[in-house]
Amino acid sequence: MSGGVGGGGMAELAALLADGTRAGICLALLDGRAWTAGELARRAGVAPSTASEHLTRLVRGGLLVEERQGRHRYLRLAGPSVAQLIEDLAGHAPAPPTPTTSLRAARATAALAYARTCYDHLAGRLGVLLYDALLADGRLDRSSGLALTPDGWAWAAGLGVPVDVLRAARRPVVRDCLDWTERRPHLAGALGAALRRRFTELGWITQGAGRAVRLTPVGRPALAESLGVPVSALIPDTHPVPSSGRA
Repeated sequence: MSGGVGGGGMAELAALLADGTRAGICLALLDGRAWTAGELARRAGVAPSTASEHLTRLVRGGLLVEERQGRHRYLRLAGPSVAQLIEDLAGHAPAPPTPTTSLRAARATAALAYARTCYDHLAGRLGVLLYDALLADGRLDRSSGLALTPDGWAWAAGLGVPVDVLRAARRPVVRDCLDWTERRPHLAGALGAALRRRFTELGWITQGAGRAVRLTPVGRPALAESLGVPVSALIPDTHPVPSSGRA
């Protein structure tokens, strides 16, 4: 993006995300996948030609990257730092005034609030619970900036997380990321991404619709034991009340 680090560059970035369609596209891509231009047009509820214009602006602005395979144009967020920016902005945005009224929409909102992907790591109530449990057990420490303690490294290795890869990663091992539904931090960074992958490999979590993540019947007690929390803490609300929320 042009404009350097001055106010002009910040204004350009703000202008990119000031449009509701472009902001919605970026939020959809927080699931970490690459979407086709047609899929994003349908998600945004706009014509393909309109979506193409927005996507081109987002790519030129450095927020998205594109790959072409045959006739298809695939787009994804440009990286973890962009995902952090989008999630942080969503966390500071006011809730929309229009309430969700259908039971189906309320359930979808509740599923996202309970557990979802934030680019490559877990967010929602489950992501915050993971963060809080690691702090409570002394596996994370934030007395002088968030850090993984020796007990944390041993815990991750015991789960089968490749800790040597984490130590060599160019991104921070651990980082907090403001959760837009809980309004509290969840765990991001290289460890957050590695735990999401490992929980999937173990069969503890599975991808639901869109960004939603579900704990499996095997995963709920296994994760509760690993984190030292009661199983009841990992049970989502099965009777959602229609309320406002972003998807």
